[in-house]
Amino acid sequence: MTQPAELDGLRIRPSARAVIVEPEGRVLLVRFEFPRGTLWATPGGGQEPGEDDEETIRRELDEEVGLREAEVGPHLWTRTIVVPFLDGSWDGQCERVYLVRTASFVPRPTMSWAELMAEHVHELRWWSVEELLEAGQQGVRFAPRELPALVAAIVADGPPTTPLVIGA
Repeated sequence: MTQPAELDGLRIRPSARAVIVEPEGRVLLVRFEFPRGTLWATPGGGQEPGEDDEETIRRELDEEVGLREAEVGPHLWTRTIVVPFLDGSWDGQCERVYLVRTASFVPRPTMSWAELMAEHVHELRWWSVEELLEAGQQGVRFAPRELPALVAAIVADGPPTTPLVIGA
């Protein structure tokens, strides 16, 4: 992965995430609890050595939500954030986010809740587009910030024809 010059010298973790959408248009999100507050985001995480994006997504979805037969779809967007990790291991993360369409299911992570909570994961929840948009207006924090609008566009119009580069 080539990174922009302004990131030279920073330890940027490569990661892959998934926008999981079920037939009714609901999206599955993960609630993270950090010292600076609550944040809802898509499931996924850092790449292990030798993994490509699809392998990372498949592993992460199995661990975090229990989705084992994920059909990884198109690359939706890329987001690079510079936020030092709490454990000091990274200076930020470059996320490549993909669409995963699936039948409705009850999330059953293969990681224990103690393991998930050690990674700051505290809840898994299906959200309708309407709930996302309303929560965003009420100040609920999402990552990326424009996640409700991005999901609404995907549900209404399908994935973008080329991946978007988005901000925080």
